[in-house]
Amino acid sequence: MLGLQRAETSFATTCYTINSINAHGIDVLPISDGFDEGGFKQAPCLEAYLESFRIIGSKTLTELIHSLEASTLPINCLVYDSLLPWGLEVAKSLGILSVVFLTNSVSVCSIYRQIDLGLLPLPVKPENMPVLLPGLPPLGREDMPSFLMEPPNIYLTAIMEMFASLDQNNFVLANTFEKLEDEVAKAMSGLWSVWMVGPIIPSAYLDEQIKTDTEYGGSLWESRGSICTKWLNSMPPESVVYVLFGSMARISANQCQPSRRSGQPGRGVLLDTLWVELNSLEALSLGVPVVAVPQWSDQPMNAKFIEEVWKVGVRAKKDGGGIVRKEEVKRCVGEGWWGKKAKSLGRTL
Repeated sequence: MLGLQRAETSFATTCYTINSINAHGIDVLPISDGFDEGGFKQAPCLEAYLESFRIIGSKTLTELIHSLEASTLPINCLVYDSLLPWGLEVAKSLGILSVVFLTNSVSVCSIYRQIDLGLLPLPVKPENMPVLLPGLPPLGREDMPSFLMEPPNIYLTAIMEMFASLDQNNFVLANTFEKLEDEVAKAMSGLWSVWMVGPIIPSAYLDEQIKTDTEYGGSLWESRGSICTKWLNSMPPESVVYVLFGSMARISANQCQPSRRSGQPGRGVLLDTLWVELNSLEALSLGVPVVAVPQWSDQPMNAKFIEEVWKVGVRAKKDGGGIVRKEEVKRCVGEGWWGKKAKSLGRTL
């Protein structure tokens, strides 16, 4: 996006990732997480990986920025992912601007912010359900970000570390827009300063101001778009359901089977991703109805908003064993595309 606006930008990622990324229109530069041969899978555990990334990533990112000081375009601003809170330390040590990019929705982030400010105590106890917070609908246990309902874990530690230093950043960006989360934006206005810069999706699929902007500019896989498009064009209109699985959530073999046997044609997305917010924004922007199957992290809350707040999709319900059965998938697909809700679902916001 910045590249298309003629802003000089570089994208830094791990050595392991850079060997497989297909990037167009942006400079991709390597830093090390300490596991250059295999990345996350090479690490003995998640805690070891994140600690290594903090120590070695900070060092190699600092060295990278130093190496560019003598160039015609030295780095003067660092935009970092909110799950890498050490980005702030690097920026401050170098005397450059620090900008944290929130990858969760503002609604989800508002919960973490209120925990950091002491307005919502942890752990969240069952007897305190539903949780009532400014700008948000009542949240049951099944709606809360999973990290808050589990024993203390490394992800929650990283998230809370970032929020503890949130105000030290020069800017805070969020991949959302005010119309989408206006109630929570108003409720939180006095508790933080966030710039809503979303939805960050290719312009060709949004406002068409930049018709050549048809992709994100980087992918970990070789593009097979032409093959997929050719196949899709051979299918009858509104006869395909797009099933999207994430890269980190663990999906059991028992869960995969119902997804394959929904037994219904139709258009749309069966959404089950690591960072579901980005894909929710894609569906909302393109007017595609959604069947949400939340697994972990912020997904439960996003699913609640998809069904109850934005009213653009259907949330699949799990059985007693935590599995979304094929009958439930069929119900959701049918309700989303042919049921009473079908006409209102999938509208763009």
